[in-house]
Amino acid sequence: MTSTVGREHKAEVARDGAVRLDGVTKRFGDVVAVDDVTLEVGAGEFFALLGPSGSGKTTCLRMLAGFERPTTGRILLGDRDVTDLAPFDRDVNTVFQDYALFPHMTVEQNVGYPLMVRKVDRQQRRDRVREVLATVRLEGYGERKPSQLSGGQRQRVALARALVGWPRVLLLDEPLGALDRKLREQMQIELKALQREIGITFMFVTHDQDEALTMSDRIAVFNLGRIEQVGAPAEIYDRPATPFVADFIGASNLVDGDAAQRLFGDPTAASLRPERIRVASPGSAARPGEQTADGEVVDVVYAGATTRYVIALEAGPVFVVVEPVGGGAPVDTPRRGAQVRLVWDKESVFRLG
Repeated sequence: MTSTVGREHKAEVARDGAVRLDGVTKRFGDVVAVDDVTLEVGAGEFFALLGPSGSGKTTCLRMLAGFERPTTGRILLGDRDVTDLAPFDRDVNTVFQDYALFPHMTVEQNVGYPLMVRKVDRQQRRDRVREVLATVRLEGYGERKPSQLSGGQRQRVALARALVGWPRVLLLDEPLGALDRKLREQMQIELKALQREIGITFMFVTHDQDEALTMSDRIAVFNLGRIEQVGAPAEIYDRPATPFVADFIGASNLVDGDAAQRLFGDPTAASLRPERIRVASPGSAARPGEQTADGEVVDVVYAGATTRYVIALEAGPVFVVVEPVGGGAPVDTPRRGAQVRLVWDKESVFRLG
């Protein structure tokens, strides 16, 4: 997805595209959907709002779009307070999971609709639509109807329509949720490339941890209406701030108290990622800087590129270990009931307290 149009607008939109939520709370009756959230998104960032259903991420997006009004707090776009402005008075656009395309309109008419509503000159509108269709790699599709397109192509039409007026911020509400896995992964790459090309701030709501880690410059992890942690993907994954983040972002072995003392020499709550552990033969010696624990294999799951082991440790907890197939696992893959020794580097243990 490349176009000279994106380069022409990139500096302009990046300068003014920052977003700020300042002490924002949203109540629906007695339910607090968003609880005193303060968040700043830099201009030109690809920023993910990640969390389970009901965590408040979509409500935040709807308040940014103007579809919901905060109970308390402010929303700023650049230096402009947009808290009380209607959606059409904000320089933002939203892409939804269901695309919301007009089935009776052609691709060109769908994409150009926002400009028609603004009464943009017909020739100028046509030129702009063709530019943005080229940006999303849909040249030559202008006369088709949505029913004649694949899911990925319909997604691009929805993106083109949202981008045709060059908003300062593009809001994306789980836009890839309706796609199959292969197409979803392809669109993740294309969306990130598009965002880098045009420089618009993207705020992306998802409950998919892998999607957030793959696409985002930074991530805000939501839970029960609050933000648990904000950081770059590597920071969120490798240095989770809370047990919730450690458990929600990927898989993690979480232990505390006596079990943590026996395994790690410290009772503080700690996280150890499954891929940071290797399965060794009973009695295998640890190298300097490593720790070990003995246990019994209670389950083995082959998943193509990886094998997942569930190990009941003599120290008490049950650990999950993930090893690449042919990439370090023992030649004789342990079977259910086998005795094994788990080995990990001390530096891989992350304290949560």
